[in-house]
Amino acid sequence: MLRPYIYVKINRMKSKLLLSQDHPSYQLHRKQVWIQILLPILLTVLVFIAVIVLTSIAAFRDNGDVGRWAAISTIWLVLPVMIACLILLAILLAIIYLLARLIGMIPPYSYQAQRAVYQIEDYVKRAAEMIVKPALFVDMIKSQIKILAERR
Repeated sequence: MLRPYIYVKINRMKSKLLLSQDHPSYQLHRKQVWIQILLPILLTVLVFIAVIVLTSIAAFRDNGDVGRWAAISTIWLVLPVMIACLILLAILLAIIYLLARLIGMIPPYSYQAQRAVYQIEDYVKRAAEMIVKPALFVDMIKSQIKILAERR
C-alpha cells in the first residue's frame, strides 16, 4: 500500500533582529549575565580554591595531622549520603505506615467485593440454566418418546 507523502517547504524569515550594543535590552542582558551567572560561578570557584589552599596549608605544615584531615574529608564525603539515606528511610517508613493502614481497611472492602463476585456468579449460573433448560427439556421428551417406542 502506497502512503501519500506530504512535502513541506520551510521559508526562512527575511527580517533580522536589530539589536545593537547600545540597545537597552541588550545592555540589561549583559548586566544580568554578569551578575546572575558569571559572578556566582567565579565566587564559588574562589571559595573552593581557598578551602583547598587552607586545607593544604593546615595538613602539610610541620605539625599537621594528615590522618585527622583524612577523617574530616571522609566525614564530609559521607554526610550527603547519610542525608539521602535518611530521606529514603523517612519515605520507606511513610510507605510502611500507609500500607499498615491500608491493610486494616482491606478486609471489609474485600468482603464486599467477594460478595459482589458471588452474586455475579449466581446470576451467570441462573442465566446459563435458563438458556440450557429448553434444550434439556427437548432432549428429555426425545428420550421419553424413545423409551415408549422401545416398550411397544
